Amino acid sequence: MPQPEQSARLFIQPDDSVGPLVEGIDGAKKSVDILVFRMDRPEVEQALVRAAGRGVQVRALIAYTNRGGERRLRALESRFLEAGVVVARTAGDLVRYHGKMMIVDEKELYVLAFTLTFLDMDHSRSFGIATRNPEFVQEAQKLFEADCLRQEYLPGSDSFLVSPRNAREMLAKFLQAAEKELLIYDPCVSDAEMVRLLRERARAGVNVRVIGEIKRCSTIPSISLAQMRLHTRSMVRDGQTVFIGSQSMRAAELDARREIGVVLENRSLAAKVANVF
Repeated sequence: MPQPEQSARLFIQPDDSVGPLVEGIDGAKKSVDILVFRMDRPEVEQALVRAAGRGVQVRALIAYTNRGGERRLRALESRFLEAGVVVARTAGDLVRYHGKMMIVDEKELYVLAFTLTFLDMDHSRSFGIATRNPEFVQEAQKLFEADCLRQEYLPGSDSFLVSPRNAREMLAKFLQAAEKELLIYDPCVSDAEMVRLLRERARAGVNVRVIGEIKRCSTIPSISLAQMRLHTRSMVRDGQTVFIGSQSMRAAELDARREIGVVLENRSLAAKVANVF
């Protein structure tokens, strides 16, 4: 079931840029846990170093690789270690570790569709949220600990979506529950099951609209984002339920990579995403 969420904060890129993340880190009193797939924002790195310097426990779980940037990841690890940040590296059992999240003081969770880069944050359409929902925070911490220790993660929430554990099932249910409208940001909808479900919803009278691309489906309208690069995976269902995360509806991102997203019920947040759409 989608989590009712009244206090979630929405970040819209490129409008909000790096500010909300730096503010979150600078406000940390006890701990910051952060996943890093790619980072070239010195503001975020410096904020994490400042936090460690004032006694905050900072832990960075850094991807074992990314396309073309492994050397930079290892250099980042070294700089973090020198600054007193606790560093762990993801296992290599998945094709890619692509989830983006941060937990502050074990109370506030940031789930991002964008990486910590100038390209994603200043030149691309993307979204992120910050929430104090206890269920989300608990699941995020459980996932962070499991991946730091390279142990199995067992999902405990239908609204906290983790690939390849429960995201396929939960995103399928998200689509199936649509009654009137689905607004979809996705660079490439290509998974056969997801395309089939979208066709079914469209035949049932649901207004399905896609910014991005949908493969093997000429009956559902899709458009490219002309003004800027598209780098978000986000959906609004029936004007009240939102998905924001890093999972495209592609087989690889559902079944072979670590991706993270959340589903929450919030009319205000849904309206903000829909207005941008």
